[in-house]
Amino acid sequence: MSTTPHRRRMRQSRVLWLLDSLEREPRVDPVIDALRAGVRSLPLGRGRDVLHGRWLGHPVHPLMVQVPIGSWLSAAVLDLRPGRSREAGLLVGVGLAAAAPAALAGAVDWAELHRQQQRVGLVHALTNTAAVGLYAASLACRVKGREAAGRAFGFLGLTAVGLGGMLGGHLAYRQASGANHAEEVPHVVTEGWHRIGTVGEFPAGQPVRRSVDDVPVLVVRELGGTIHALAERCSHLAGPLSEGTVADGCVRCPWHGSVFRLSDGWNVRGPATAPQPAFDTRIVDGHVEVRLRRQDRGDHPGNGRGAGGQPGATETGTAPGHSS
Repeated sequence: MSTTPHRRRMRQSRVLWLLDSLEREPRVDPVIDALRAGVRSLPLGRGRDVLHGRWLGHPVHPLMVQVPIGSWLSAAVLDLRPGRSREAGLLVGVGLAAAAPAALAGAVDWAELHRQQQRVGLVHALTNTAAVGLYAASLACRVKGREAAGRAFGFLGLTAVGLGGMLGGHLAYRQASGANHAEEVPHVVTEGWHRIGTVGEFPAGQPVRRSVDDVPVLVVRELGGTIHALAERCSHLAGPLSEGTVADGCVRCPWHGSVFRLSDGWNVRGPATAPQPAFDTRIVDGHVEVRLRRQDRGDHPGNGRGAGGQPGATETGTAPGHSS
């Protein structure tokens, strides 16, 4: 009797099927709502952006977890050798000490994810919490001289860490949490100027959405006439910046509150860790044109110069223009 293609796929990707089912599981949503509210209410101030990794350019949580994972893996290696329980216990303790700040960074990132990502992230956190509990038991046993039990709890903890790592990998690579969702823009938008509408189509101070090479573009005209253009999908989780609020020369994402400077796309506040791709702008015969600002071309964000190298210049030098 032959096996149907559907059943063959189910056997080959059972783990992935289970993870996809977890993404669609709504029964944990009340717990997620309560935990998210708690994490968002923490009085972290500017420390929140530090934990997001805005200073680093990408999430800091994956970097921080290297310490506990490395310590615990090293402890497991030592536990395979007789007479090294004391050194292994020291590494278990180092891992436990490093787990707390790593968990805090992960929680701050988790609170600003999509619901499907939060469902997987919750199980990821619970698995790692179990690992911490097992390693705490391992350390307690070692202190009391129960070395065999300490090694057993340690190996169980490492198993839980491996499961948590698999879930974290699913979050990062399958669900793209923490990825730069604007990274493809320079690879899609073609060189040169693109006409996107007349000046009158862009009311002063109002965010407007346009498209260049099928890439959504946010356009904002200031009261003084200067026109700014950024990639419209937020680098954090592709939120629609054209539906956000504009104030003080910045735009705020309506989904998770990331703030970007209109002049050059710089992320002045997280959770976004990557800036928005910015466009040069000019006005030609009453029409607004934009050109992707490419750093390898020698452009300098926010320098107030147009294509001709002078403020307000255009390629032909005959029409007034504005550079973002």
